[in-house]
Amino acid sequence: MPNKKVFAIKFIHSILFWLMVFGLFYILYGAITRTYDWTLLTAVGIIIIEGLALAFNHWRCPLTTLAEKYGAENGAVTHIFLPKFCARYVFKFSMVLFAIEIVWLGIGYFG
Repeated sequence: MPNKKVFAIKFIHSILFWLMVFGLFYILYGAITRTYDWTLLTAVGIIIIEGLALAFNHWRCPLTTLAEKYGAENGAVTHIFLPKFCARYVFKFSMVLFAIEIVWLGIGYFG
């Protein structure tokens, strides 16, 4: 029988992963279309909060650590959705994409 706590943590982790992906794509959409609204602000805020959570946890998602504490072999969820060679770089790619999006938004808004 699978561990229910691990399943619940990974389920929540997966939802949050997709929320972050949606946020990054919405920020890109906002930069391209110059759409500055509350949804964009929310997306930026969610990504910043996630970044702070990672920074304060030595660049490791706290939910990954929690899932492994309850018996998961691997608490990460990126490998569920992405090939292994992509999953390894998802944080680095996301950070670079977010930085580019923020610069693009700034240029569009102030430029």
